Amino acid sequence: MRRLKKNGRPEIPRKTIYRLSIYLRCLARLRENGIGTVSSEALATAAGVKPTQLRKDLACFGTFGTRGLGYDVAELSAKISEELGTSRLQPVILVGVGHLGLALLSYRGFEKEGFEIVAAFDIEPRRKRDKQTKQPIQGMDALADFVGKQNIHMAILTVPAAVAQEAANRLVAAGVTGILNFAPIVLSVPEEVMVNNVNLAIELENLSYFTRQIDT
Repeated sequence: MRRLKKNGRPEIPRKTIYRLSIYLRCLARLRENGIGTVSSEALATAAGVKPTQLRKDLACFGTFGTRGLGYDVAELSAKISEELGTSRLQPVILVGVGHLGLALLSYRGFEKEGFEIVAAFDIEPRRKRDKQTKQPIQGMDALADFVGKQNIHMAILTVPAAVAQEAANRLVAAGVTGILNFAPIVLSVPEEVMVNNVNLAIELENLSYFTRQIDT
């Protein structure tokens, strides 16, 4: 039995959500090229999925598209953005301003995708860093108050593995329900908190395996 969201609609599976993000980026490229409509076959090819899978994913929204004409690019983009919660700029905080954290703070592509890193937190907020950031860097003691007052629900975690669980605990206690975790550790969080792990070493190991298969 599928779980229901707060609005009473069936909860969309996690794999479908991932594909919706891919569709949204494909649609963005179409809009940049001045294309107003796209067929399910063309959009599926651009996203690297089968047309039947794409139509099944988009059926989560109800009936979409016009037979013989395809999907209205702007309309479908708006609908997916609304579903993903990126139709307006979403505030995000970052915890751990080391080399990786500093690089993410300097990246300007997040706002284009609907996200804005509004503040960063570190155990050494006044430490001299290689780059200046537009976001304020605050001490960890200020985290809970900031999250509560600014109604923050998402955080990026770029701290060493040894302190990642402690940092995650503080984020959860403050009210954060979505964590993008770059620390090479599996975090223990309540069921209602979503954690997406980004482990670059694992991704490179996977690539190493497949490239070796091609060479042998």
